[in-house]
Amino acid sequence: MQNFALKVQRFLVSEDGPTAVEYAVMLALIIIVCLTAINSIGTNANTTFENVAAELAP
Repeated sequence: MQNFALKVQRFLVSEDGPTAVEYAVMLALIIIVCLTAINSIGTNANTTFENVAAELAP
């Protein structure tokens, strides 16, 4: 148990913890931007296909 406490203390003192959190936040923001872009592209594509289908309908 004392070995675990020393490892936790070493992790908290080192710069690896904040760096990992920063990378996690950046990754989360990138994922949000990608999902928003994909959603927008999908909506625009759906609208385009509906317009084409309406023009082709007899």
